[in-house]
Amino acid sequence: MEELINIADEKGNRIGEIEKMEAHMRGVLHEAFSIFIFNDAKQLLLQRRAQHKYHSGGLWTNTCCSHARVGEELESAAHRRLEEEMGFDTGLEEVGTFIYKTDEVGNSLIEHEFDHIFFGYADSNILIAPDPDEVSDWKWMDVDDIRKDIAENPGNHTAWFKMIVHSEYMKLNRKLPIKS
Repeated sequence: MEELINIADEKGNRIGEIEKMEAHMRGVLHEAFSIFIFNDAKQLLLQRRAQHKYHSGGLWTNTCCSHARVGEELESAAHRRLEEEMGFDTGLEEVGTFIYKTDEVGNSLIEHEFDHIFFGYADSNILIAPDPDEVSDWKWMDVDDIRKDIAENPGNHTAWFKMIVHSEYMKLNRKLPIKS
């Protein structure tokens, strides 16, 4: 089944629609979001993408990433996907955006995304029940330890995650927790 997502311009405006796989095959700039959930210890909840994902399978990344469907509000999509992928939902706050383009995702695909970054909070004891079609593993990890792991094992992490972890946005987690 085709999933239609939003084509974006360089300011993040929705300017059309495209089938998700076509966007990734052609490298069309499209709207996406990346969710980062922290706990009281300011650790980040990571997921390991299922091995069979259409790109970046088996790699560690932020808590959840996806796309809004055509006609769907961005924040609603973020809550929907967090529940679908990780089995829980919590309060989210958009903390920024950035554009990136990379072909380091495998299967001859190109990620070219206007990415909206959301932060949220969850108690470290929250029931996490990921969808095995999406997620093969998960863990809580300190951001400094994540940066060290990325430096030592860059091939174990998604391209966008490496960019965001080394960005100014990760300094914002000092403002947490964002209570649900």
